[in-house]
Amino acid sequence: MKLQPEALIEAYVYPLFMATNERELISGMCWGSIPLVVASLIIQDSSPSSSSTSSRFLIPGRIARFLQECPAFFIPVVLVAYGKQKTYDSVVNQLCLGLFIMHFFQRCFISPLLMTSQKPTRFLPFLLAFLTHTYNGILHGIYFVNYYRFNDEEWFYKPNFYIGFAFFLYGMKINIGADSVFRKSEIQSQLQIPTGGWFEKISCPHYFGEIVEMWGYALVSLAPPALVLAATTTLLLARRALHSHQWYLKKYEDYPRTRKAVFPFLL
Repeated sequence: MKLQPEALIEAYVYPLFMATNERELISGMCWGSIPLVVASLIIQDSSPSSSSTSSRFLIPGRIARFLQECPAFFIPVVLVAYGKQKTYDSVVNQLCLGLFIMHFFQRCFISPLLMTSQKPTRFLPFLLAFLTHTYNGILHGIYFVNYYRFNDEEWFYKPNFYIGFAFFLYGMKINIGADSVFRKSEIQSQLQIPTGGWFEKISCPHYFGEIVEMWGYALVSLAPPALVLAATTTLLLARRALHSHQWYLKKYEDYPRTRKAVFPFLL
Protein backbone atom coordinates (compact mmCIF):
# COMPACT_ATOMS: atom_id res chain seq x y z
CA MET A 1 0.00 0.00 0.00
CA LYS A 2 1.39 3.38 -1.03
CA LEU A 3 2.16 5.86 1.72
CA GLN A 4 -0.24 8.82 1.61
CA PRO A 5 1.05 11.52 4.01
CA GLU A 6 -1.81 13.93 3.21
CA ALA A 7 -4.36 11.33 4.27
CA LEU A 8 -2.64 10.94 7.64
CA ILE A 9 -2.52 14.71 8.11
CA GLU A 10 -6.19 15.05 7.21
CA ALA A 11 -7.12 12.28 9.65
CA TYR A 12 -5.05 13.37 12.64
CA VAL A 13 -4.05 17.04 12.24
CA TYR A 14 -7.05 18.69 10.58
CA PRO A 15 -9.39 17.91 13.53
CA LEU A 16 -6.98 19.55 15.99
CA PHE A 17 -7.46 22.88 14.18
CA MET A 18 -11.07 22.29 13.11
CA ALA A 19 -9.85 22.63 9.52
CA THR A 20 -11.68 21.38 6.45
CA ASN A 21 -9.07 22.38 3.87
CA GLU A 22 -5.41 23.32 3.56
CA ARG A 23 -6.06 27.04 3.81
CA GLU A 24 -7.79 26.65 7.16
CA LEU A 25 -5.05 24.31 8.34
CA ILE A 26 -2.25 26.73 7.41
CA SER A 27 -4.05 29.64 9.09
CA GLY A 28 -4.84 27.62 12.22
CA MET A 29 -1.28 26.33 12.56
CA CYS A 30 0.23 29.79 12.10
CA TRP A 31 -1.95 31.15 14.91
CA GLY A 32 -1.31 27.99 16.91
CA SER A 33 2.38 28.81 16.98
CA ILE A 34 1.63 31.48 19.60
CA PRO A 35 0.59 29.14 22.45
CA LEU A 36 3.32 26.74 21.38
CA VAL A 37 6.05 29.35 21.80
CA VAL A 38 4.51 30.50 25.10
CA ALA A 39 4.71 26.92 26.36
CA SER A 40 8.33 26.77 25.25
CA LEU A 41 9.16 30.00 27.06
CA ILE A 42 7.58 28.67 30.26
CA ILE A 43 8.88 25.09 30.23
CA GLN A 44 12.23 25.17 28.53
CA ASP A 45 15.17 25.42 30.89
CA SER A 46 17.65 27.46 28.89
CA SER A 47 20.14 28.47 31.56
CA PRO A 48 23.64 27.10 30.97
CA SER A 49 24.27 27.18 34.70
CA SER A 50 21.51 24.66 35.32
CA SER A 51 23.02 21.24 35.49
CA SER A 52 20.28 19.47 37.40
CA THR A 53 19.71 15.89 36.36
CA SER A 54 17.29 15.09 39.16
CA SER A 55 14.59 14.10 36.70
CA ARG A 56 14.00 10.37 36.44
CA PHE A 57 13.46 10.69 32.70
CA LEU A 58 16.71 11.66 31.03
CA ILE A 59 17.74 11.14 27.42
CA PRO A 60 21.38 11.11 26.23
CA GLY A 61 22.13 14.51 24.70
CA ARG A 62 23.20 13.28 21.29
CA ILE A 63 20.19 10.98 20.90
CA ALA A 64 17.84 13.68 22.14
CA ARG A 65 19.19 16.21 19.63
CA PHE A 66 18.69 13.80 16.73
CA LEU A 67 15.21 12.62 17.74
CA GLN A 68 13.79 16.03 18.57
CA GLU A 69 15.00 17.64 15.33
CA CYS A 70 14.29 14.81 12.89
CA PRO A 71 10.52 15.40 12.35
CA ALA A 72 11.24 18.82 10.82
CA PHE A 73 13.53 17.09 8.32
CA PHE A 74 11.67 13.88 7.56
CA ILE A 75 8.08 15.16 7.29
CA PRO A 76 8.78 17.58 4.38
CA VAL A 77 10.97 14.94 2.71
CA VAL A 78 8.15 12.38 2.94
CA LEU A 79 5.65 14.91 1.57
CA VAL A 80 7.96 15.57 -1.39
CA ALA A 81 8.65 11.88 -2.00
CA TYR A 82 5.15 10.45 -1.51
CA GLY A 83 2.77 13.41 -1.46
CA LYS A 84 0.56 14.89 -4.15
CA GLN A 85 2.98 17.76 -4.87
CA LYS A 86 0.18 20.05 -6.00
CA THR A 87 2.41 23.15 -5.99
CA TYR A 88 5.89 21.66 -5.89
CA ASP A 89 6.47 22.05 -9.63
CA SER A 90 7.52 25.65 -8.90
CA VAL A 91 11.30 26.06 -8.65
CA VAL A 92 10.81 28.76 -6.01
CA ASN A 93 8.78 26.33 -3.90
CA GLN A 94 11.55 23.77 -4.22
CA LEU A 95 14.26 26.25 -3.26
CA CYS A 96 12.33 27.64 -0.29
CA LEU A 97 11.55 24.23 1.16
CA GLY A 98 15.11 23.21 0.33
CA LEU A 99 16.41 25.87 2.73
CA PHE A 100 14.15 24.55 5.47
CA ILE A 101 15.29 20.97 4.86
CA MET A 102 18.95 21.99 4.66
CA HIS A 103 18.74 23.77 8.01
CA PHE A 104 17.27 20.75 9.73
CA PHE A 105 19.58 18.32 7.98
CA GLN A 106 22.45 20.14 9.65
CA ARG A 107 20.62 20.22 12.98
CA CYS A 108 19.48 16.59 12.77
CA PHE A 109 22.48 14.74 11.36
CA ILE A 110 25.63 16.87 11.48
CA SER A 111 25.24 18.73 14.78
CA PRO A 112 24.61 15.61 16.95
CA LEU A 113 27.65 13.87 15.49
CA LEU A 114 29.87 16.82 16.39
CA MET A 115 28.52 17.20 19.93
CA THR A 116 31.11 16.78 22.67
CA SER A 117 28.91 17.46 25.69
CA GLN A 118 27.51 14.34 27.36
CA LYS A 119 24.91 16.26 29.37
CA PRO A 120 21.54 14.46 29.17
CA THR A 121 18.31 16.17 28.24
CA ARG A 122 15.28 16.18 30.51
CA PHE A 123 12.23 14.52 29.04
CA LEU A 124 9.79 17.45 29.17
CA PRO A 125 11.95 19.91 27.15
CA PHE A 126 12.76 17.05 24.77
CA LEU A 127 9.08 16.24 24.26
CA LEU A 128 8.18 19.89 23.68
CA ALA A 129 11.00 20.26 21.14
CA PHE A 130 9.91 17.07 19.37
CA LEU A 131 6.30 18.28 19.13
CA THR A 132 7.41 21.74 17.96
CA HIS A 133 9.55 20.30 15.16
CA THR A 134 6.76 17.91 14.15
CA TYR A 135 4.43 20.91 14.04
CA ASN A 136 6.79 22.94 11.88
CA GLY A 137 7.57 20.02 9.61
CA ILE A 138 3.87 19.60 8.81
CA LEU A 139 3.19 23.34 8.46
CA HIS A 140 6.10 24.16 6.16
CA GLY A 141 5.86 20.92 4.22
CA ILE A 142 2.16 21.38 3.43
CA TYR A 143 2.60 25.07 2.56
CA PHE A 144 5.35 24.61 -0.02
CA VAL A 145 4.46 21.16 -1.36
CA ASN A 146 0.69 21.42 -1.66
CA TYR A 147 -0.75 24.81 -0.74
CA TYR A 148 0.89 27.84 -2.35
CA ARG A 149 2.56 27.96 -5.77
CA PHE A 150 5.04 30.77 -6.37
CA ASN A 151 5.26 32.30 -9.82
CA ASP A 152 8.87 31.58 -10.85
CA GLU A 153 9.04 34.25 -13.53
CA GLU A 154 7.83 36.90 -11.08
CA TRP A 155 9.62 35.79 -7.93
CA PHE A 156 13.08 35.46 -9.48
CA TYR A 157 13.03 39.23 -10.07
CA LYS A 158 12.24 40.14 -6.46
CA PRO A 159 15.22 41.47 -4.48
CA ASN A 160 14.01 39.91 -1.22
CA PHE A 161 14.54 36.47 -2.77
CA TYR A 162 18.28 37.01 -3.17
CA ILE A 163 18.72 39.05 0.00
CA GLY A 164 17.03 36.25 1.93
CA PHE A 165 19.34 33.64 0.44
CA ALA A 166 22.37 35.71 1.42
CA PHE A 167 21.07 36.17 4.98
CA PHE A 168 20.33 32.46 5.31
CA LEU A 169 23.77 31.34 4.20
CA TYR A 170 25.57 33.97 6.26
CA GLY A 171 23.52 33.11 9.33
CA MET A 172 24.34 29.44 8.90
CA LYS A 173 28.04 30.33 8.64
CA ILE A 174 27.88 32.31 11.89
CA ASN A 175 25.98 29.53 13.66
CA ILE A 176 28.32 26.72 12.61
CA GLY A 177 31.43 28.79 13.32
CA ALA A 178 30.27 29.71 16.83
CA ASP A 179 29.34 26.09 17.62
CA SER A 180 32.86 25.10 16.60
CA VAL A 181 34.35 27.54 19.13
CA PHE A 182 32.20 26.09 21.91
CA ARG A 183 33.16 22.53 20.98
CA LYS A 184 36.87 23.36 21.18
CA SER A 185 36.31 24.78 24.66
CA GLU A 186 34.50 21.61 25.76
CA ILE A 187 37.22 19.37 24.31
CA GLN A 188 39.82 21.27 26.34
CA SER A 189 37.64 20.61 29.42
CA GLN A 190 37.69 24.24 30.41
CA LEU A 191 35.24 27.06 29.93
CA GLN A 192 37.02 30.16 28.73
CA ILE A 193 35.72 33.52 27.66
CA PRO A 194 35.15 33.09 23.91
CA THR A 195 36.92 35.62 21.74
CA GLY A 196 37.20 36.49 18.07
CA GLY A 197 34.64 37.21 15.38
CA TRP A 198 31.12 37.89 16.58
CA PHE A 199 32.15 36.90 20.12
CA GLU A 200 33.71 40.34 20.41
CA LYS A 201 30.25 41.89 20.11
CA ILE A 202 27.84 39.36 21.62
CA SER A 203 27.86 36.42 24.02
CA CYS A 204 25.79 34.08 21.85
CA PRO A 205 26.67 34.34 18.15
CA HIS A 206 25.37 30.79 17.61
CA TYR A 207 21.88 32.01 18.51
CA PHE A 208 22.36 35.23 16.54
CA GLY A 209 23.40 33.17 13.50
CA GLU A 210 20.33 30.98 13.70
CA ILE A 211 18.08 34.03 14.03
CA VAL A 212 19.68 35.61 10.94
CA GLU A 213 19.31 32.28 9.15
CA MET A 214 15.58 32.06 9.91
CA TRP A 215 14.90 35.65 8.87
CA GLY A 216 16.76 34.92 5.64
CA TYR A 217 14.47 31.95 5.10
CA ALA A 218 11.47 34.20 5.77
CA LEU A 219 12.68 36.89 3.36
CA VAL A 220 13.15 34.42 0.53
CA SER A 221 9.44 33.58 0.38
CA LEU A 222 7.65 36.04 2.69
CA ALA A 223 5.41 33.05 3.42
CA PRO A 224 3.35 33.32 6.64
CA PRO A 225 4.74 30.06 8.11
CA ALA A 226 8.31 31.25 7.46
CA LEU A 227 7.65 34.67 9.01
CA VAL A 228 6.06 33.03 12.06
CA LEU A 229 9.03 30.66 12.41
CA ALA A 230 11.48 33.56 12.23
CA ALA A 231 9.57 35.53 14.87
CA THR A 232 9.20 32.61 17.28
CA THR A 233 12.84 31.59 16.81
CA THR A 234 13.87 35.15 17.66
CA LEU A 235 11.83 35.13 20.88
CA LEU A 236 13.04 31.74 22.05
CA LEU A 237 16.72 32.22 21.24
CA ALA A 238 16.83 35.78 22.56
CA ARG A 239 15.56 34.47 25.89
CA ARG A 240 18.18 31.73 25.95
CA ALA A 241 20.87 34.24 25.05
CA LEU A 242 19.89 36.53 27.92
CA HIS A 243 20.19 33.62 30.36
CA SER A 244 23.60 32.68 28.93
CA HIS A 245 24.79 36.28 29.02
CA GLN A 246 23.84 36.68 32.69
CA TRP A 247 25.64 33.42 33.48
CA TYR A 248 28.84 34.67 31.82
CA LEU A 249 28.65 37.95 33.74
CA LYS A 250 28.31 36.10 37.06
CA LYS A 251 31.00 33.51 36.34
CA TYR A 252 33.74 35.78 34.99
CA GLU A 253 34.64 38.98 36.82
CA ASP A 254 36.63 40.15 33.81
CA TYR A 255 33.89 39.42 31.28
CA PRO A 256 33.67 42.28 28.73
CA ARG A 257 30.87 44.55 29.87
CA THR A 258 30.45 46.03 26.42
CA ARG A 259 29.24 42.74 24.97
CA LYS A 260 25.55 42.32 24.41
CA ALA A 261 23.67 39.04 24.70
CA VAL A 262 22.55 38.31 21.13
CA PHE A 263 22.02 41.47 19.06
CA PRO A 264 25.13 43.66 18.59
CA PHE A 265 24.79 47.08 20.27
CA LEU A 266 21.12 46.37 21.16
CA LEU A 267 20.36 43.41 23.44
